Amino acid sequence: MLRTDEKQYHIALRPGEVGEYCLLPGDPGRCEKIAAYLDRPCHLSSNREYNIWCGELLGEKVTVCSTGIGGPSTAIAVEELAACGAHTFIRIGTCGGIHLSVKPGDVVIASGAVRQDGTSREYAPLEFPAVADTPLLFDLYNAAQELKLPFHTGVVQSKDSFYGQHSPQRMATAEELLSKWEAWKRLGVLASEMEASTLFTVGAVLGVSCGAVFLSVWNQERFLAGLDTDQAEKHDTEPAIRVAIEALKRQIRQKRKL
Repeated sequence: MLRTDEKQYHIALRPGEVGEYCLLPGDPGRCEKIAAYLDRPCHLSSNREYNIWCGELLGEKVTVCSTGIGGPSTAIAVEELAACGAHTFIRIGTCGGIHLSVKPGDVVIASGAVRQDGTSREYAPLEFPAVADTPLLFDLYNAAQELKLPFHTGVVQSKDSFYGQHSPQRMATAEELLSKWEAWKRLGVLASEMEASTLFTVGAVLGVSCGAVFLSVWNQERFLAGLDTDQAEKHDTEPAIRVAIEALKRQIRQKRKL
């Protein structure tokens, strides 16, 4: 049973050390860059994949915690941060474009996620949708619009296997993987990533607010369609970070009005 009055097993923090608002990159190496957007950033702890920084935004404590790759470690981070008092989570990550409109360097805001992961199945039946918190989704959308960034809002695919997407033909489940990929294309899914469905589902179970914003690194479908045969990968997550920071400011201001 998860205890809320002691140091958490994986993130190694206690209640009072974590802000109510959390930014969740996957890569531990991105935490310091995100924390630099906060006032008085400081490093709190580092254990396994969880590199944790803290700072202030509009006078409110904000925590930056990496989650590693995939659903299991993401669920652990959200569980333990929520046990320490966090109630609002924004994932800042990268994705690969699926829809032909998504170009490298574009921002993608997830309104929902295809639950092609394993972790969320231990939290809710597959019939339950993995969707972002509505007010937080609107704040991310409005932030991207205000910043005048190229962005897209819609459903993303959350998978468990990176190479299941990039080398599906060599897998024993190739037929299933390829047919589902075609289905996501026909359904207008914007991009592929690995954590949003877990984040949204765990958030629903815990009763916390969750959103997700991504930088599109590349789009294999545009390349295959001959639209970007010379496209370069984009890895600078600054546009996604800026959107998340502005959305958090909106969340904080709105809470103060209540």
